[in-house]
Amino acid sequence: MAERPSEKALSEFISEAQENIEALDRDFLRLEDACKSSGSGEADPDILNAVFRAAHTLKGVSAMFGVERMARLAHALEDLLDAVRMGRRPLDLATFKLLNQATELLGRCIAEEAAGRPPVTGDAAEQLAQALRAKPAPASEAGGDPLQAYALDPALLSVLTEYEEHRLRHNLGKGARLFRVKVGFDLASFDTALDALKAGLKELGEVVSTLPSSDASDPNAIAFDLLFCSGSTRDAVKAVAGPAAVVDEVPRGQRAPSAPRAAPPPGLSPLGGSAPDAPASAIPLAPPPANLPISPAPAEAPLPPDLPLAGPGPAEPETGSLRSVSQAVRVDIHKLDRLMNVVGELVLVKTSLLQLAERMRGGEDQAALAAELHRESRSLERKLNDLQTGILEVRMVPLGQVFDKLSRMVRKLTRDLGKEIEFTTQGGDTELDKLIVEDLSDPLMHLIRNSLDHAIEPPEVRRQRGKPRAGLISLGASQKGSHVQIVVEDDGNGIDDARIREVAVKRGLVTQEQVAQMSRREVMNLIFVPGFSTAKQVTSLSGRGVGMDVVKNNIANLSGIIDLHTELGKGTRFEITLPVTLAIIRALVVSAAQRTYAVPLSSVLEILTVDPAELRTIETREVITLRGATLPLVRLARFFGTRGEEPRQKSMQVVVVGLAQERLGIAVDELTGQQDVVVKPLGRALGTIRGIAGATDLGNRRTVLVLDVGAIIEEVVRGEGVLEAVGQAG
Repeated sequence: MAERPSEKALSEFISEAQENIEALDRDFLRLEDACKSSGSGEADPDILNAVFRAAHTLKGVSAMFGVERMARLAHALEDLLDAVRMGRRPLDLATFKLLNQATELLGRCIAEEAAGRPPVTGDAAEQLAQALRAKPAPASEAGGDPLQAYALDPALLSVLTEYEEHRLRHNLGKGARLFRVKVGFDLASFDTALDALKAGLKELGEVVSTLPSSDASDPNAIAFDLLFCSGSTRDAVKAVAGPAAVVDEVPRGQRAPSAPRAAPPPGLSPLGGSAPDAPASAIPLAPPPANLPISPAPAEAPLPPDLPLAGPGPAEPETGSLRSVSQAVRVDIHKLDRLMNVVGELVLVKTSLLQLAERMRGGEDQAALAAELHRESRSLERKLNDLQTGILEVRMVPLGQVFDKLSRMVRKLTRDLGKEIEFTTQGGDTELDKLIVEDLSDPLMHLIRNSLDHAIEPPEVRRQRGKPRAGLISLGASQKGSHVQIVVEDDGNGIDDARIREVAVKRGLVTQEQVAQMSRREVMNLIFVPGFSTAKQVTSLSGRGVGMDVVKNNIANLSGIIDLHTELGKGTRFEITLPVTLAIIRALVVSAAQRTYAVPLSSVLEILTVDPAELRTIETREVITLRGATLPLVRLARFFGTRGEEPRQKSMQVVVVGLAQERLGIAVDELTGQQDVVVKPLGRALGTIRGIAGATDLGNRRTVLVLDVGAIIEEVVRGEGVLEAVGQAG
């Protein structure tokens, strides 16, 4: 029995495997988009090679760590991708379905390894591997060899790889012209210069092969001979290649018989870099599939059936999860270098402080020492701020990681539901704390599932309503100061507030009299009440009365807030506002009823001194008027039900906080100051207390509670009327 790898090695394997699976997922989407946009169903060779290399790497690392079911599945995936690369298999809808099934099952396999559960995906992996290796029916023979029409040097053809020769035939078969581009570069910068040349040429066609040339006259230079296929003219190619390049069009004409093929050096490929099919594991390679003639897929090729994937394990909910099983964060080495520099400077400050302590013991002048101590403390503060900023940068990851997973989910569910969906994303480069991004993936999944299942109408219904056949679902993110706003929007049915009122009364959540007195916004907030659902039937995606309350609770646990805008017949828009990080924050320290609290400074808009005579009461709520607008007010001591004598003051301190479009005044007894705090969770026993995000130590060994501004706003500004009504009805 193979020895189980160490925890550190297993963690590294899970992290690397997860990255490769996500890369496959992302590039399969790019490949599918490229095929659709080309109109001919032709795959982008660069993307195709990238997914082939990712599958090859995943096969190798899986075999190295003894995860045989993943290694066999990745090997079969590699074989299928190689057949597509070589033109022996069409890249049609059936193939894409198999590719997506493979990444989904590989994700389940790595989740089992991360959780340490006994594997239950072995049979499904074996079945899918067999389906991946199944060969489609060969089409009719293609025409003659297009290479026979070109006067190419047999010695040149003999050093081409099989893949390069296939790409050459493919391009010439489509009527492209063939050019030889000879160019020399300085040895010091040839790599970047060659990459720039190939990127420029790619705009006009395909660089089939890049070979070093032996006719360079300058010993400090290196020359290359590029085989380039393009529909452009020689002058256009010359303009891109540059004045120093020699561009010759290869004429048509009978060529000499081919010389025997010379194998490329081990581990190298004329494509550049390591050969993607170099063996990386002890798994025996399957015999290469027979060469089949290149032909398009049949128009009505049947789709493969959905293979039975293993069901969710004990740690997976029935609806699945988009959370990553890896907690690793890929970090730019330059960021780590900056952190190391800051740590080095902190060591110098520590040495200076030790010297000051020794001098104080020696009885030196206290005034001079105090001045030096003050300077060193200021230096320490600056270095710690730099360290804090650097650590936060390291924790940041782009939201695009979640957006890519959601794109794959949308495509799969779109096929299952038989709807036409256009899914767009923007702002994927917006960064959030890694832990927030992971906890955000499932709420976003719930919102998009609801849009797919309930909001977007079937194509015929949309056509009758004067809408495009394809429904639009958009997902966007943007930075708003120290917060990030995420928007999920669709152009579907919208939410009917009359239907919400009807269901709420029918289910006993509120009475007829209470719902009649609610504003439209309060009625809309009823969809976040546990167990509420307007779905008339239960589907595999939604309609069980779970989801929206989970979304709201998950967002609240991240100190965020969710806002809803909808118009019947036109669509729905959810706006989620979240802090950039929950780890280290700047806080305003306040006290109320002899208790101290920390308010995240990112949510503080301003601080007011209010005369009690300015207070007004509207429907049992205290409010004040701020620049002509009514501002709801909450007394912090009363909110938490703490006992203590409120100080008799002629005026009161009000901290105005806000998230998204909501504003609230928090009345406190005293403002103590500002301080950087590290937020620690309260644990299961106290973690459910609304309005508390965690606890922190102020540095004087005194633990205080950190306010969850989003939750307080939800309770006071938005949820109070709804919660009171639900409570009274219950």
